Amino acid sequence: MQNALHEPQTVVLFGGTSEIGRAIASELIAPATRTLVLAVRHPDDAHPETFERDGLDVVVERFDATETDTHDAFVRRLAAAHGDLDVAIIAFGQLGDQAEFDAEPARAAEVLTVNYTGAVVVGLAVGGQMRRQGHGRLVVLSSVAGERTRAANHVYGSSKAGLDAFAQGLGDALRPHGVQVTAVRPGFVHTRMTRGMRAAPFATTPRVVGELAADGVRAGRHTVWTPSVLRYVFMVLRHLPRRVFRRLPLG
Repeated sequence: MQNALHEPQTVVLFGGTSEIGRAIASELIAPATRTLVLAVRHPDDAHPETFERDGLDVVVERFDATETDTHDAFVRRLAAAHGDLDVAIIAFGQLGDQAEFDAEPARAAEVLTVNYTGAVVVGLAVGGQMRRQGHGRLVVLSSVAGERTRAANHVYGSSKAGLDAFAQGLGDALRPHGVQVTAVRPGFVHTRMTRGMRAAPFATTPRVVGELAADGVRAGRHTVWTPSVLRYVFMVLRHLPRRVFRRLPLG
């Protein structure tokens, strides 16, 4: 339950090893926060000591995005153990390699299952729990890649486009029940996942994404662009004729 200052007592990070997700969680943890749950596929990689501070209990739970039939029970178990889920962050995802998908289309299934299906199912489970509570904030890590998919990563981009659409619709559905959903749309972020890749314009860091995302959540925004200039960049890119868009050096 949030306190009178709307500070969360329980925060759950789905994708507990995500650098961006951890940065968002760090910014949203408040003095009133008593429990942080790191839901991760590989618990040994969670490094809960990063978050340790007096009064905060960091709990590591095994969670696999592809095991969708377990998601609702998992969320209900968290609520039974820790009380209301005040803030939940969905930050797991895979980038994959478009050339590999082109050569072996079945390889795309895992990325699509993790990035879209898994995120949707756990999002519905969390949304249901927050509806029952009558409050909560759900943060969904989307991407500008979903705004207009590029030839170089159209499988990844399509998964993020679907997830972003889901987050927007879920937010509208849950708003009458006192639940806020915020979709975070970062551009290129310097992380382990993007190491070795050529940085796109306006590249940023997990820390900056975390700060801007947390500001947007606290302000009650349904969408956060990071950095904010990308909102205006994509206002242009979204409406470019396709024959022009194809010629842009976007990878």
